[in-house]
Amino acid sequence: MAQFTEEEKTIRRIDKRFNKGVVQYRLIEEGDKILIGLSGGKDSLALVELLGKRARIYKPRFSVVAVHVVMKNIPYQSDNEYLKAHCEAYGVPFLQYETSFDPSTDTRKSPCFLCSWNRRKALFTVAKEQGCNKIALGHHMDDILETLLMNITYQGAFSTMPPRLVMKKFDMTIIRPMCMVHESDLIELAALHGYRKQVKNCPYESQSSRSDMKGVLRQLEAMNPEARYSLWGSMTNVQEELLPDKID
Repeated sequence: MAQFTEEEKTIRRIDKRFNKGVVQYRLIEEGDKILIGLSGGKDSLALVELLGKRARIYKPRFSVVAVHVVMKNIPYQSDNEYLKAHCEAYGVPFLQYETSFDPSTDTRKSPCFLCSWNRRKALFTVAKEQGCNKIALGHHMDDILETLLMNITYQGAFSTMPPRLVMKKFDMTIIRPMCMVHESDLIELAALHGYRKQVKNCPYESQSSRSDMKGVLRQLEAMNPEARYSLWGSMTNVQEELLPDKID
């Protein structure tokens, strides 16, 4: 019986979960041209690696291009040469796009929301310029579950970031190919492959509630090791007859 190293076990586990998400949610189709949002963090670096490898080997056939969006009014120390070299190692063309936002334009929205919205807007712009029909984002299973918990807690809505979201208004589809991959696996992959973290000194980062939800998810898993799978399953097992009627 074959004996695998710890690195091989990690990569096989990630590949299995990655491929399961891609196939189960029909994220990639023949002839797709996919734009990868490359922030420079471990998740987007992993997405470049995983999609780049898949584009070389598996059918359906598709192509990918990566873009690094620089928000000029947020302090960055992006190593563009490293990002470009990382993309080239997996046969993925690299682009950079610069933009900015003014937090005073809409004081009703948090700076985090405005920054995220303008980044997303930049991704749509580049995707159209490059003739892409899909945008791939590096959200993993933990991100999706944390968003579910945040929306229930703060918005009173049972919603999250879906693996596949068709944006009919923009003629574009958002996909999250790592939707079944655990963040702990990506932390291991980053260490194994020596991912180099980009420096971002965001003045608004402390306003985020996501780090709190990471703690909540860890607490739930301490109570029940299968909690993440129960939460995931709940999103397609809504028993409306056991919920209160909607009040107009």
